[in-house]
Amino acid sequence: MKEKGNRDITREPAIWSITTDRIVIAGILAAITICITLIPGIGFIPIPNITGNATIAHIPTVIGGIIGGPVVGFFSGLIFGIMSLLHATIPMFKDPLVSILPRIFIGLVAWGVFAALKRLNTDLAAIMAGFLGSATNTVLVLGMGLLRGYVPLALLPTVLPQAIAEAIISALLAEVIVRSYSIVQRRLVHAPETKNRDELPY
Repeated sequence: MKEKGNRDITREPAIWSITTDRIVIAGILAAITICITLIPGIGFIPIPNITGNATIAHIPTVIGGIIGGPVVGFFSGLIFGIMSLLHATIPMFKDPLVSILPRIFIGLVAWGVFAALKRLNTDLAAIMAGFLGSATNTVLVLGMGLLRGYVPLALLPTVLPQAIAEAIISALLAEVIVRSYSIVQRRLVHAPETKNRDELPY
């Protein structure tokens, strides 16, 4: 039985509402996204292929969609897209339709996958949400790049190893972070109590 006041991330009422918790989560994840994209070699890792960079900067957006819902996922993806545009070193990512628009869907997909699978198993839901959220980034960015004429169709297979690596990293981190967040929210981690709950200082 849950204690009064505890929240359960597997049961989020009013998914499209803007709450204080979601504003805080969105702010924190936006700050993390900005920081890791500004530090060279972390958010965007230079590699010699058509994308120019591998990235882990989409992971806060994935996490935002999972723990904060679609509103947080949308906002986090928007911030990621804007930072991608500002960081752009190749023409493809200087186009907002490539650098910003696809990123809006990362958190929405992560939220949708997690919401669909969480009743089966929370860990599995987080892993799949992380994997498919990352895949959304790759597929939509390259798809838009292809439609806009920046990406030759013949070169798309060269991105596959990068895409798989990013998706696996995203899946693993999503599972770890969501599990940790869930534990904290449910207050499952605490020292043995020798006093009544009302007498404890926490």
